[in-house]
Amino acid sequence: MDKIEEVLTRGVEEVYPSTKALEKVLRSGKKIRLYQGFDPSMANLHLGNLVGVLKLKQFQDLGHKVIFLVGDFTGMIGDPTDRASTRSLLTRKQVLQNAKNWKEQAGKILNFSGKNPVKIMFNSQWSDKITFKDLITTTSHFTVQQMIERDFFQRRIKEGKPIFLHEFLYPIAQAIDCVEMDVDLEIGGSDQTFNMLAGRTLMKALKKKEKYVLTTKILVDAKGEKVGKTTGNALFLNATPSDMYGGIMSFPDDVIILGFELLTKVPLQLIKEHKKALQLKKLNPMNLKKQLAFEIVKMYHSEKPAKNAEKEFERVFQKGKPPMHHILIYDIKGKEAKAADIIKILTKSGSVPSRSEAKRLVVQGGVDINGKTLTNYQSPIILKEGGIIRAGKRKFIKIRIN
Repeated sequence: MDKIEEVLTRGVEEVYPSTKALEKVLRSGKKIRLYQGFDPSMANLHLGNLVGVLKLKQFQDLGHKVIFLVGDFTGMIGDPTDRASTRSLLTRKQVLQNAKNWKEQAGKILNFSGKNPVKIMFNSQWSDKITFKDLITTTSHFTVQQMIERDFFQRRIKEGKPIFLHEFLYPIAQAIDCVEMDVDLEIGGSDQTFNMLAGRTLMKALKKKEKYVLTTKILVDAKGEKVGKTTGNALFLNATPSDMYGGIMSFPDDVIILGFELLTKVPLQLIKEHKKALQLKKLNPMNLKKQLAFEIVKMYHSEKPAKNAEKEFERVFQKGKPPMHHILIYDIKGKEAKAADIIKILTKSGSVPSRSEAKRLVVQGGVDINGKTLTNYQSPIILKEGGIIRAGKRKFIKIRIN
């Protein structure tokens, strides 16, 4: 498989108008201009964003002109894709604050300097200047029927939930990005297909030009639930090597192979061999998942941190020992240690966000002291110097008596 074939197939869901059409352009030797937009609704890039970043890197390595677009304008609207309810509007200050570390995070994969650097752009550069007259002209190329046919809008209608007008305008705003940057190709997750095809429509109408669309697969489990991004389960790229490794180890077994395809640079032939070995039960899913976690952490943080993260995981989760690093120190007075309140310790240490969450964690057997599970949060506990409290899977507290 050559590099052009791989860029058009690895992790790719669909290419519009066709894979053959885009392949013809790429094999012609023409250097195209392409981009992916990133929505700054959260403070850090997450593992799902890494899929797109890796795809951009493939095109950069082939010598194409890559744009990393920060949606500081569209981010204020909030992408309604797959949303059961309207997103809260964000301010410009909020979205810029969210995106302030993105260059550093994406820069571990993409080259923002040197030969053929990736260019960072912000869509407020043009969208802030659009007049009402401009908007009317642009929206004349779309119909209400086109917008309302979207499945999640139909769900809202059936459930009696509102659809606000600004949500209709999100795909239009994204389409304007394509025209303003005059791109040949847009990349995005398959859940962004509608928005990206809106850009293709507008490009044809205003510039009489073809805009190709390449959609990437989404990291989902067997139930179709997004992995590594869902509420309360986001795995951000600013995570420590140990946290990133541990987060990947929490993936369900059914996403291991897809994880290799989307989130690593492991050769596709080797991934096929892994898949076959799993199907024939010649490979332990746990061992293969450890390989996946190692490959991702190595690619993002380098080999030494990946090896240390692997050792830490084996030490804590396979051998039941406390971690060597990332352990909280909790200071307590001698008298208090003789009849300590576990709920107070869990909340004051920052291990859990609230007393109710602390109580739930204890009741569910998620808290132990020196390896002994605690089940009654109302009973006082006796603590000793250097004692280790485990709260949940990854939080550890070391007791220091004053």
